[in-house]
Amino acid sequence: MEEHRFRVAGAVVVDGDRLLLVRNLRRNGSHDWSTPGGVIDPEDPSVLHGLAREVEEETGLRVTAWGGLLYEVTATSLDLGWVMHCEVHLARGVDGTLTVDDPDGIVDHAAYVGPEDLDAHLEGCFPWVREPLAEWLLERWSGDAPRAFRYEVRGRSLDSLTAVRVP
Repeated sequence: MEEHRFRVAGAVVVDGDRLLLVRNLRRNGSHDWSTPGGVIDPEDPSVLHGLAREVEEETGLRVTAWGGLLYEVTATSLDLGWVMHCEVHLARGVDGTLTVDDPDGIVDHAAYVGPEDLDAHLEGCFPWVREPLAEWLLERWSGDAPRAFRYEVRGRSLDSLTAVRVP
């Protein structure tokens, strides 16, 4: 099986103690929550340019300043033949009104979520989305000291995927 590699980026946008999350509608009808972001297109001049585009498409917000790379995630699925590399950056400033008009039709809702509701929103996420974000939310390290996370993903369908964090 030929390996498909793709580059993804996510934005951590905070407002006080609330975190901006988007709800993603999946092909099988399920949904999960994540930070805004998505696949970086080959024509994007940089990861941050592509990430800013994705944030604006998914939330209506324009990122005015970036605060650095928080962490990187690499998830490898030998069963499905893909490797996903994701950079997650801290947005230091945003401008605009929160609206959803995702041209890809994946994001159907966006909201700032407070600490009391974060666990409920993140429990249905893939581990490679939930675990690094949860660690950052607990420790809040700066964009000057990014961390790396790696996962092996097993399973042949969205409903059966499991992920194991590897050192």
